[in-house]
Amino acid sequence: MQAARCPTDDLSLTNCAVVSEKDLQSGQHVTVKTTPTHKFVFTTKTHHAIVPGTIAFSLPQRKWAGLSIGQEVEVANYNFDKSQQCIGAMTIEIDFLQKKSTDTSPYDSDKMASEFIQQFNNQGFSVTQQMVFSFCDKLFGLVIKDIEAMDASILKGEPASGKKQKIDIGLLVGNSQVVFEKAESSSLTLVGKAKTKEQRQSIINPDWNFERMGIGGLDKEFSDIFRRAFASRVFPPDIVEQMGCKHVKGILLFGPPGCGKTLMARQIGKMLNSREPKIVNGPEILNKFVGESEANIRKLFADAEEEQKRLGANSGLHIIIFDELDAICKQRGTGQGSTGVHDTVVNQLLSKIDGVEQLNNILVIGMTNRPDLIDDALMRPGRFEVKMEIGLPDEKGRVQILNIHTNKMRDFGLLAPDVDVKELAAGTKNYSGAELEGLVRAAQSTAMNRHIKATATVEVDTERAEKLQVTRSDFMGSLNNDIKPAFGSNQEDYASYIMNGIIKWGDPVTRVLDDGELLVQQTKNSDRTPLVAVLLEGSPHSGKTALAAQISESSEFPFIKICSPDKMIGFSENSKCLAIKKIFEDAYKSQLSCVVVDDIERLLDYVPIGPRFSNMVLQALLVLLKKTPPKGRKLLIIGTTSRKEVLQEMEMLDAFSTTIHVPNISTGEHLVEALEVRTHTHTQKQTTSRMQSGSVAISTPPPHHRSAAEQSTTSVIQ
Repeated sequence: MQAARCPTDDLSLTNCAVVSEKDLQSGQHVTVKTTPTHKFVFTTKTHHAIVPGTIAFSLPQRKWAGLSIGQEVEVANYNFDKSQQCIGAMTIEIDFLQKKSTDTSPYDSDKMASEFIQQFNNQGFSVTQQMVFSFCDKLFGLVIKDIEAMDASILKGEPASGKKQKIDIGLLVGNSQVVFEKAESSSLTLVGKAKTKEQRQSIINPDWNFERMGIGGLDKEFSDIFRRAFASRVFPPDIVEQMGCKHVKGILLFGPPGCGKTLMARQIGKMLNSREPKIVNGPEILNKFVGESEANIRKLFADAEEEQKRLGANSGLHIIIFDELDAICKQRGTGQGSTGVHDTVVNQLLSKIDGVEQLNNILVIGMTNRPDLIDDALMRPGRFEVKMEIGLPDEKGRVQILNIHTNKMRDFGLLAPDVDVKELAAGTKNYSGAELEGLVRAAQSTAMNRHIKATATVEVDTERAEKLQVTRSDFMGSLNNDIKPAFGSNQEDYASYIMNGIIKWGDPVTRVLDDGELLVQQTKNSDRTPLVAVLLEGSPHSGKTALAAQISESSEFPFIKICSPDKMIGFSENSKCLAIKKIFEDAYKSQLSCVVVDDIERLLDYVPIGPRFSNMVLQALLVLLKKTPPKGRKLLIIGTTSRKEVLQEMEMLDAFSTTIHVPNISTGEHLVEALEVRTHTHTQKQTTSRMQSGSVAISTPPPHHRSAAEQSTTSVIQ
C-alpha cells in the first residue's frame, strides 16, 4: 500500500491508520513494514475519503515510523495474543503539543487516564510510539515509555500472582492502568494519583554536621526551623499536594548581636541541596534613582520566577538571605523624607513573597536586631511566618561553641591539659557566640605574646614558640581583663558602691540583707513570679545604694545593670526614657537579670519647690516596673529612694512588690558596734600587710599616719 496524509484533524486524534473500507475494516490491527527490519503495529479506521490501495497516517505517526508521503509499505494483519499481550499498566510521557499553548493550570491525571482509555480502547500500542491526545480543549503530545503485560492469573479470574512482565507491543483494554509522566523541562502541572512519583533528590545534604559547620548552641533553634520550614519540603510532593499544604516562604531570625543569626542563615544554605543562596545586605537594595530600589528586589526573585514557570513543582529551592532587614523594611508611613522609597521597597517585597502571582520555590531568610522596626504586613503567615529568636547560648551551648573554637588547637596539641572547657563555659554567663570566639582569640594572643622578645626589634623566640601552648591562666586573664559580655554584669558599675564593704552594725542591716537574699531566691526558683520589684527606702546616706549593690552582686545573676542618674546628666526627657528602656530591654534578653534603679527621685528630676518632676520619665518607669519579662526570663528590680512620701504621692509605691526600710544608726550600741567592726577590719589589713613584708610585730600606727576617717573615729570613741 502507499502511505498518505491523514485527511482530517479529527482522524489524526484517533491514533488510527486510516484506510478505505474496500481494503480493510475498522478496528483491525495491522503491521506496517517500512524496511525489512522495521515493523510497526497500528489499529485501522475506515473513511470514505481514502483512495483504495493507500493508508493514511497523522504527522506524529509518520514521524515515529519514519514514513514519507507516497512511500510504498507492506501491510499485513496482526493478531494479539490476549493471554500475554493485554496491557496491565502503561507509562506515557506527556507535554503540550505546541509551546505557545502552554499554561500553568493543573490537569487532573485521573480524569485524563479515564478519557484516554475511553478514546483508545482496544487499540494496539508500542513502546516509543508517538501520538496526539486532546483533553480539556488542549492538544498534548504523548510518547509511550513503558508497557507491562496484564497478569495472566487475573485474566483467568484467579488471584494476582504478582509477576510483572515488560512487553514492547500491547492491547489497551478497559481495566488497563494508564500513568502519566511529565516530560523533562515541561511546564505542565499534573495533579491526581495517575501520575508517576517523580525522582526527588533529598533536600538535606547527607554529610551535614553542625559542629563541622561551626555552629554551636543552636540545636533547639535548628530543630524548630526544620519542623516549621523544611518538614513539608522533605515529604513526597504527592502527599503534600493531597494535604493542600503550602511551604513556608519566610524565616525571620532576630536577637542580640553576635549570637549567630548571620552564621545560621549562611549554614542553612549549605545544609540544603538548593541553588546557591543569594545573600544581600539591606542597605545594598537602596538606590538613588527612582524605581531602581524596587527593580533590585525584582532581580532577586527573577531566577525563581523563571524556573517555576519552566519546571513548576519540580523547581529547585531558591534561598534569598536579607541581612539587616530593618534597613529596608521599616514600618510604612514612618519615613521622614518625601520620597517614600522605603514604603515602595516594602510593597515590592510583599508582592514578591506572597502576592497575586505567588512563588512556591523560594525561602526568604531575614535577619535583624530590631524586629520592632519591621513592617507588620511582612510578619504575617505566608511571608516571614517563622519568627525565631536567636538568644544568648546556655551553658551546654557555650561548651559546644568553645569546643568548636578550640578544636584545631586541641588537634595540634596547642591546648594545655589544664584548660577545662566546662569550667570556662560555667564562668562565661551571658557571653554571646562572638564574645566566646573573642575570648579564645584573646587567650591565643596572650599565649603568643609570651614568646615575643621585647628587644629593639620585635622578634619571635622560635625555639620556644614551637612549644607554644594556650593555658588556663591565659583564658582566665582574658576573661577577667579583655572580653566583657555586652549583656553581662559589669563589675566596675557596682564595685564602686561597695568598695569599703558592708558594715553589719546590727540586726537592721542583717535583716535587709536577709530579705534581699529571700527575694533573690524567689526570683530564681519561683515560676509564678518572674518579676520581683523591691524598694529600699530610708534617709540620705543610710547605705541604700550599697545594700542594693551588695544584694545584686551576691545574687550572682548573669546580667546586673545599675540605672543611675549620674550616667544621664544632661539628657533630655526623651533621651532619658530611651536609656532606661534600653537597660530593661537588655535585661529581657538574659534568663536571670537584676536591674538596680538608683535614686529614683533624681531620675525623675524631682525638686520640692513647686513641686516639679519629669512626668514622661515617671510614666516610663511605671510601665517598665510592672512589665512582666518574656516567657522563660526572670527579672529582679531593686529601687532606692530617700523620698518615700514623694513616690507615695506619685502612686509609684504600688509598682513595687515590697518596700524595705533602711534605718540610720540611732543608738550608741549600734555606733560602737559599727566602729569596732571597722577598726577590727583595719587592724586585720595592717597585720596581713606586715606579715607579707616579713614583720610579725603588730602595733597601732601613730596618729599622724591614720586616715582622717580613723582620726575622727578615735575622737568619737574618746
